[in-house]
Amino acid sequence: MGYLDKIHRMLKRSTNGTLMTAEVSAAGLPRAQLKQLVDLGEIYSYSRGIYVQANAWEDEMFLLQQKYSRGIFSGETALYLFGYSDQTPSVYAMTFPQGYNTPSLKEEKIFIKRVVLKNYSLGITEVNSPSGNKIKVYDIERTLCDIMRGNDGNIQLIGKAMKKYVQSKEKNFQKLIGYAEKLRVKPKILNYLEVLL
Repeated sequence: MGYLDKIHRMLKRSTNGTLMTAEVSAAGLPRAQLKQLVDLGEIYSYSRGIYVQANAWEDEMFLLQQKYSRGIFSGETALYLFGYSDQTPSVYAMTFPQGYNTPSLKEEKIFIKRVVLKNYSLGITEVNSPSGNKIKVYDIERTLCDIMRGNDGNIQLIGKAMKKYVQSKEKNFQKLIGYAEKLRVKPKILNYLEVLL
């Protein structure tokens, strides 16, 4: 079996139509074969080290997270992913640890937020993107705290999200209050809960 056949097999096994240069190298295959597949029009380079099958449905959220692995979907984007907002985000919100910087990040259609390292991993979970691929997002409790923190917070959006959370069977007030304390929004969260409960 030739190199191209092996790469074709890897592409067939891929559930999301992507192939990473690292995967090809780990399989002991020459990277030059990827260029050959690009030239044949079978795949295209989405970003450095990330290739997508030409006939695959492009999952922008999944690909953004592959490109920026430290980025966590957050804010209004997370509300949308959890079904707390019916507005499809025109720009995805992603949170990165403070100090993380890459020049290409500014070229993306991303609302970039940076947080101190001690709060970065608080509440990271996985959900399916609208296309069905696993992506990292802050859980709903962290998301509610985050949208309270911004001074540009949309009062109507916050009110609707908090109301839906209070009515949810999956609500976890202990976790919400714990996050609120760590993220310094406890008084705001308590005010909303006081009105809604």
